[in-house]
Amino acid sequence: MSKPHRLFDCLDKLLQENPNQPLLAAKEAGAWKYYSVKEVAEIVEKLCAGLLALGISSHDMSVEKRDKIAILSRNRPEWIFLDLAVQKIGAVLVPVYPTVHVNDLQFVLNDAQVKLVFVNDEELYHKVEAVRRNTLTIQDVFSFEHISNCRHWKEILQLGNQEHYQQVSISSSKIDTEDLFTIIYTSGTTGTPKGVMLSHHNVLSNVMTTMPEFPLKPGTRTLSFLPLNHIFERTVTYVYLFAGATIHYAESLETLGDNLREVKPQMFSTVPRLLEKIYERIMTKANELTGIKKKLFFWALKLGEQYDIRKEGSFGYRTQLALANKIVFKKWREGVGGEVKCIVTGAAACPVKLIRIFTAAGIPILEGFGQTESSPVISFNRMDPKDRMFGTVGPVIDGVEVKIAEDGEILCKGPNVMMGYFKRPDLTSETIVDGWLHTGDIGMMVEHRFLKITDRKKEIFKTTGGKYVAPQPIENKMVESGFIEQIMIVGADQRFTGALIVPSFHNLREWLKQFNIAEESNSELIRHPKVLELYKDIVEEMNKNFNQVEQVKKFELLTHEWSVENGELTPTLKLKRKVIMEKNRDAVERIYN
Repeated sequence: MSKPHRLFDCLDKLLQENPNQPLLAAKEAGAWKYYSVKEVAEIVEKLCAGLLALGISSHDMSVEKRDKIAILSRNRPEWIFLDLAVQKIGAVLVPVYPTVHVNDLQFVLNDAQVKLVFVNDEELYHKVEAVRRNTLTIQDVFSFEHISNCRHWKEILQLGNQEHYQQVSISSSKIDTEDLFTIIYTSGTTGTPKGVMLSHHNVLSNVMTTMPEFPLKPGTRTLSFLPLNHIFERTVTYVYLFAGATIHYAESLETLGDNLREVKPQMFSTVPRLLEKIYERIMTKANELTGIKKKLFFWALKLGEQYDIRKEGSFGYRTQLALANKIVFKKWREGVGGEVKCIVTGAAACPVKLIRIFTAAGIPILEGFGQTESSPVISFNRMDPKDRMFGTVGPVIDGVEVKIAEDGEILCKGPNVMMGYFKRPDLTSETIVDGWLHTGDIGMMVEHRFLKITDRKKEIFKTTGGKYVAPQPIENKMVESGFIEQIMIVGADQRFTGALIVPSFHNLREWLKQFNIAEESNSELIRHPKVLELYKDIVEEMNKNFNQVEQVKKFELLTHEWSVENGELTPTLKLKRKVIMEKNRDAVERIYN
């Protein structure tokens, strides 16, 4: 087959190589249902013809006039069927987070002038219906689940006739590598959603450059649970598809542990917050151990904390670590299925301590860096130890250039840089200057080849003393404590640095049992003298890692964890600082009064 130049070319490649190989899988009625390459291709072809029968066309390939189709759904095979079909007929898929606020949903549907909407279930159908009278371009809504008053997606498979099938072939042949592939609306941590336009070439360049660096071959088992709405998981999906890996879709985050053990994936992608949750569960179980088992666990953990991928370590250390892997870390590997060759993490900074310990435990964590505007990968740590450095986001990928601006901002140039923001040439010209994408992240090069992120440009603040404080490194260090679930550093235009802290209430209650302190509500717990004393000690100990101006002088404990649903986190679990500040204005005032 000739070199692929559109993302949907993965199907032709796979049909030539192994049409009967299982490609996608999901739980249906409690059992895993597999779709072979051939079955996926047949469904996609029928879906293409059906969409053409519904009047979705590609007569005009200009960005503005291309027909747009929105999807609000959890990860499932139908997501990929639709993505591939929409591409092949020259329409444009606009993915929307299922957790989207109705105001943002209405904005996106109107801004993109969406014609069809596909939803996962009844709840999301009602969310779309709530804004439908204010979104005049929507012609119809289809659901992946069977629900009343909404057309089921499979109806479309029956609509195409011979003429439509011929048109599919004509439409797909006209699509060029530089044509628009998708529009992804990013709200980020502030402001109105903006539509990032990515071409086939943008994402395909990323896929083809990164794919050889992963332990993938036809039939490799992978698990997908990060939202496909985000370009991170979507690009990883095309890496899997072009490699011929078999993608299993997790039922939900709640069933993730079970799904990992059932599928036994050899690779998956995640965000740091989920790795932190896994680590917290391991530590909770460890603290319940007694006697020799407990001693062995913490002996192994200490060895893991000393691990460095780039240093061999003494013979004695290597011998002990090999033993720890046999008797302690083996159980960690079993917890993620027992066969993981690597886990890729991105979208937010991952605590170095976790990467170090998991890698020592035979679960390599490959941290990378990028953003929606760069399709997304700019750099990442590789499987080869010489191309990995803890505390960095790895070497820059082939074909992409990175330079550090005078103010420390990371600039990127290459085939992965977006076409621009949809209908926002003003924003595009601010973000891409002379071909260089301004990432908004502050960083540096280590050893002239490893990129290190030090903070977000917009998040760095100045105290009244004129000193600059970068909150992310402080937050990343603080959450290494098992008693801190979440933290946000504050102090802009104030005389010192403060913090809002969400305790890990489970670990806190376990710790309080030794003092016979009975179960109390979260609001009572955070005012308890013993608790305040504990957090004061934790903060003082962590402060030793930072200079005077960065040290947290005062903090406030909060009763509830921040979430995507409540608007405090972005869908990739980054802090929405303005929202958190606004919701906790009283707590911030108490810090500085």
